[in-house]
Amino acid sequence: MIGDRWLPLESNPDVMNRYIKALGVDTDKWKFVDVYGLDDELLEMVPHPACAILLLFPINSNYEKNRIEEEEKVRSEGQFVSSCLYFMPQTISNACGTLGVIHAIANNMEVLQCEGLLKAFIEQSKDLSLSEKALMLQNDSGITSCHDSSALEGQTLAPSREESVNLHFIALVQKEGYLYELDGRRPFPINHGRSNEETFLKDAAIVCKKFMEFDKESLQFNVVALAKVN
Repeated sequence: MIGDRWLPLESNPDVMNRYIKALGVDTDKWKFVDVYGLDDELLEMVPHPACAILLLFPINSNYEKNRIEEEEKVRSEGQFVSSCLYFMPQTISNACGTLGVIHAIANNMEVLQCEGLLKAFIEQSKDLSLSEKALMLQNDSGITSCHDSSALEGQTLAPSREESVNLHFIALVQKEGYLYELDGRRPFPINHGRSNEETFLKDAAIVCKKFMEFDKESLQFNVVALAKVN
């Protein structure tokens, strides 16, 4: 159940990079960059390698219907989930941006240069239960403070904590040969099939396009990639 409420984070690489730098990521080597389109030629503009995608999308009835059906299918048929995959639930309203950041970084610690607040949180929480991870985030004043500061830095006026926001972040990562959707509103990760470092961006783009089919008229989709820049 979602309880506490944070300010929503803007899907803006500048804001996100200041955020993850404050959390301990070396943004001289890895940072969030815009993904200008999901066709192959536009994906070529993204620095290589990219290790995670954050997708911002509008929640609507078409998406919710698909989400429920997808989760029921996983419950009935099962799926493979790597034991090395880091996943945690969202129990704080408007914290989906931070959950996306945590999922992106926690599942790529072997390549990212990360110290400080976020590294400590990931190391201390990785073996906890889902509910224990969620409670740990609720009680982490350092990450909460960084999130609030970053949410106020966006190009658009931040809505109030009480305002209902229907936009939602998820992370897409590749782990041990599979592409995973990590969404704190779901009870578990979603395995979207085989992938690897070379095909990750194109595989993730296919998943992003499926989300866009749920609301073909909306202009509220946004995609950023966590990519190596140096």
